[in-house]
Amino acid sequence: MGRPPPLLPLCASVSLLGGLTFGYELAVISGALLPLQLEFGLSCLEQEFLVGSLLLGALLASLVGGFLIDRYGRKQAILGSNLVLLAGSLSLGLAGSLAWLVLGRSAAGFAISLSSMACCIYMSELAGPRQRGVMVSLYEAGITVGILLSYALNYALATVPRGWRHMFGWAAAPALLQSLSLLILPAGTDDAAAHRDLIPLQGGEATELGLGRPRYSFLDLFRERDNMRGRTTVGLGLVLFQQLTGQPNVLSYASTIFHSVGFHGGSSAVLASVGLGAVKVAATLTAMGLVDRAGRRALLLAGCALMALSVSGIGLVSFAVPMDSGPSCLAMPNATRPFNLPGESDLPTGFSSHPLSTTSKNQEEPVLPTPEKTKRHSRAGSPTAPPVSVLSTASPAPPSPAPERALLHWTALVCMMVFVSAFSFGFGPVTWLVLSEIYPEEIRGRAFAFCSSFNWAANLFISLSFLDLIGTIGLSWTFLLYGLTAVLGLGFIYLFVPETKGQSLAEIDQQFQRRRFPPSFGHRQSTSGVRYSRIKVSAAS
Repeated sequence: MGRPPPLLPLCASVSLLGGLTFGYELAVISGALLPLQLEFGLSCLEQEFLVGSLLLGALLASLVGGFLIDRYGRKQAILGSNLVLLAGSLSLGLAGSLAWLVLGRSAAGFAISLSSMACCIYMSELAGPRQRGVMVSLYEAGITVGILLSYALNYALATVPRGWRHMFGWAAAPALLQSLSLLILPAGTDDAAAHRDLIPLQGGEATELGLGRPRYSFLDLFRERDNMRGRTTVGLGLVLFQQLTGQPNVLSYASTIFHSVGFHGGSSAVLASVGLGAVKVAATLTAMGLVDRAGRRALLLAGCALMALSVSGIGLVSFAVPMDSGPSCLAMPNATRPFNLPGESDLPTGFSSHPLSTTSKNQEEPVLPTPEKTKRHSRAGSPTAPPVSVLSTASPAPPSPAPERALLHWTALVCMMVFVSAFSFGFGPVTWLVLSEIYPEEIRGRAFAFCSSFNWAANLFISLSFLDLIGTIGLSWTFLLYGLTAVLGLGFIYLFVPETKGQSLAEIDQQFQRRRFPPSFGHRQSTSGVRYSRIKVSAAS
């Protein structure tokens, strides 16, 4: 008999490759959009529609994906989403019109949204208490690595004729590798064979197989039964505060802040995308190392507190040093330059390219632009309109600032770095980890998808309201409002979010049913209410 496959590395590869696919699909549009605009002559509205089509597909997946995950299983949902992604990549790679591009992007959005939900749930169920945090957080790390990989490939393919077709096509590679890893892993935890496969991950113990498992309807999410209403409050609160702290919009000013401290022209775009990407990778890796030691609550509280301080700091600095962010969508790109790094102003500039903005599954998606608002604010001469990522590379460098203003610029830069880091080790990975833990298995897919749909909708609301908000109260007060929201999120986390570190999913379910989650920072609660049985595996099995 051969040795069984190493399940832990396979689980890690499934999580990492799933996140890599997600991040790559989200960011690849930033490099492909300019050549698409030049080849197809896309207007501002058509560009918006192309970028937004991925979001529409993701929203659709969040509405129906939960039923697919619970009906057909986590593994089958991931494999199915990879097939949809392959079809979408084929449509994008062979596209000859805007309709095929939109169809392909919509399919890709549906696929990555469904896969993200199924993958987080699948990892949380396969891994034991000691590995669950790392396994689910690997997905978040994969997202950031995927974004950086897309930037590298976009740059490498910039001068290749019709290189945008290759940019879209390469998204299929990690999806195929993930599918190969999935074929070896068990389908789930519903049968004895699956439990035998999971013993190496769960330390030799598995929960006792119950014959009379409860059944839940979707409406049970809002009822008192088994404290489902309390669980939904925790889930919705986390995803809403994740977005209402303004993370996508704050990052739209990243390149402006880099520019203000002396990095002019294209260098500000490089630093804003690659530099902040490296910061996010480092912070996410830190979260992976701490999430099963310090606990979920500790990371959420620390991250939210630092976000409140840092975004408020940016708001206070912008009182003294107003930050302009560049031209509108009406400014045509410089056709003589074949490629710009993500975020450069030579992109069709109605877009906030937001190379690192977060949506679902800490999902980092270019925010939908609004040309009508852009034109209105531009005519009004507002110093804060519109929130395009970077300043024009053609503009002359401003004169050297006074020492006091230079200090304020560097303070804003430090605050931006702290903000990105705090999100990446707090809300970014931990929100989705907690969501994958708090619901019973029978309704986990639908509950996760329901919360995910609110995440996408909140991101869309925050993004589309940004220009109106800064036009009404100003950029500084907008950032301070985000800081206040982060303070409210801090209170919500302290009062309502339980510590789930070191507990099995069955233990967490029992604790929720008994409403015995003291606001601790990771002390292990009583496990007396959970029964276990050791499964013996014969040598011949």
